[in-house]
Amino acid sequence: MNYRHSFHAGNSADVVKHSLLIALVRALQQKEGALTLIDTHAGCGLYDLGSDEAQRTGEAAWGVLRAFASTHPLLDDYRAAVKAVNASGGPRLYPGSPKILAQLLRPQDFLILNEKHPKDVYALRGVMRGASAAVHQRDAYELWLALLPPRTGRGVVIVDPPYEQPDERARITGTLAAAHRKWAHGVTVVWFPLKDRATHWRWKEQLRRLGIPKLLRVEHWLYDSEQPGIYNGAGLFIVNPPYAFTQALPPLLEALRQALAPEGHKGEIISDWLGA
Repeated sequence: MNYRHSFHAGNSADVVKHSLLIALVRALQQKEGALTLIDTHAGCGLYDLGSDEAQRTGEAAWGVLRAFASTHPLLDDYRAAVKAVNASGGPRLYPGSPKILAQLLRPQDFLILNEKHPKDVYALRGVMRGASAAVHQRDAYELWLALLPPRTGRGVVIVDPPYEQPDERARITGTLAAAHRKWAHGVTVVWFPLKDRATHWRWKEQLRRLGIPKLLRVEHWLYDSEQPGIYNGAGLFIVNPPYAFTQALPPLLEALRQALAPEGHKGEIISDWLGA
């Protein structure tokens, strides 16, 4: 499954991912200690929703535009992050995770971005010029392990691959196991698309067998029943989410479900512990 960011910027998966990422980082920032934020698959950092790629799919209409049409106050932080990269009016530009994470930085925090694709890393360096961020061009899984544990001790690793390679899930599983051995108390966020429940169930079982004590799964299913062969939604696996985040999660997920449900569907956002 090809999930190049430029074709899907601002879709429902981005709305959920970025809303939860903002809430997660802010929960961690309730403590004064410095954080290192590491994005292993950073992409271009900023996307034009009027580009040929974005217009070809039109997915922003069912994502960020729906979030902006909602009046739910729990989506205010997400909308503010998008507005921050737009001079006026509605969302013409969409911030990827690097731009959103940069907005969240405190003076004591650090941001490390990685992107292997030559054109994307070139664009990323331009977008992040002037920001307090280090940009790398390395294999994402090698970098993930090489930077652990971070110098600050506390931090978040965000893993958001395009799932172009057939062994992507296997590489994530193996690297996550090794990362947990190196940094057992660290917070890791793994994004995934949902295409069919059988494939996803098998991967969940593989992750469950890793025995990671605090592994939260969040799944956003767009439709009330599985739609074979098409994109059905997306979700996150989150290792060691802070208590403040998990306590505030249910109402945020409900606000997202209401805002993003397709016409004629209620949609579903599931959140529970993978080992439960």
